[in-house]
Amino acid sequence: MEFVKKIELGDPSSKNQNFIDFNLKVLCCRYWYLDLWDCHDMVFPFWRVYWNKNEGGTLVLQDDVYEMNPDYLYIISPFTSFSTRYQKHHEFESGIHVSGKNLTEKHNETYYRNNYLIHFFAHFNLGTPFDNVFPGIFKVELNVHLKDRLIYLTERLKIENQDFKVTFNLKLQAFIKEAVSNIGPELWKTINIDNRVLTVHRFIEANITQKLSNSELASIVNMAPNSFARLFKEEMNITLHNFIQNRKVAKACELFEHTNESIESLAFKLGFSDRFHFSRVFKSVTGISPALYKSGKYTS
Repeated sequence: MEFVKKIELGDPSSKNQNFIDFNLKVLCCRYWYLDLWDCHDMVFPFWRVYWNKNEGGTLVLQDDVYEMNPDYLYIISPFTSFSTRYQKHHEFESGIHVSGKNLTEKHNETYYRNNYLIHFFAHFNLGTPFDNVFPGIFKVELNVHLKDRLIYLTERLKIENQDFKVTFNLKLQAFIKEAVSNIGPELWKTINIDNRVLTVHRFIEANITQKLSNSELASIVNMAPNSFARLFKEEMNITLHNFIQNRKVAKACELFEHTNESIESLAFKLGFSDRFHFSRVFKSVTGISPALYKSGKYTS
């Protein structure tokens, strides 16, 4: 007779299994028709997944140009500087300019497909350490499962785009996880970082509203501040100071999406000396002011 080895888990095996936890947090998900999509040098601390139902959309990453194909998803990792364009209507060579509205059941989608860019997008975070991979745009072919989920999501978004039921949330999360899992190993190899850096990384995420010093963080892993700062830079390709600023801006973006807190309140909550210091750091990371981000006019 076989006995259960781990009674509290109901697990009959004595072999340990190691799983990776993802902390998926969806920031927004929309289905729009766009008349204008001139966005230049956008840099934000969250993932994006884009899908256009018709042709005419373009993504640009440095010298790489992606003519968006309806048979593919385009996944953009955090802190990637990229630009967008809708070929039928192009006016601006700088800044962030978006004009459009969400599609509803009342719209004749055939008409809008012929005259506008039909655009689905979601912004999300995956948690530590998956929000700190190398920047890039990743093209993922739509398989049968992704197509089915995309049809469901876009049809539901035409009915309701504010208060989502559990089923929609589960299917949206399943869609995002499946899409990201199809990126391939060339992306995920970048998260194999030193355990000491990962320990501090997780501490920063858990205490992002605090003022964090190099010496305090280095002491967590029993290292001298200068030695740990060098190790962090080698592993993460960014200084510890700039990393903390990026994560504070990432938290600010999340709070802007889900709360009505003022810029002054967020600046204080995230440990900045005042609104002006916060605004300066926010713009240095994202390229736009927190006021513009909060307005939602940049979103796409």
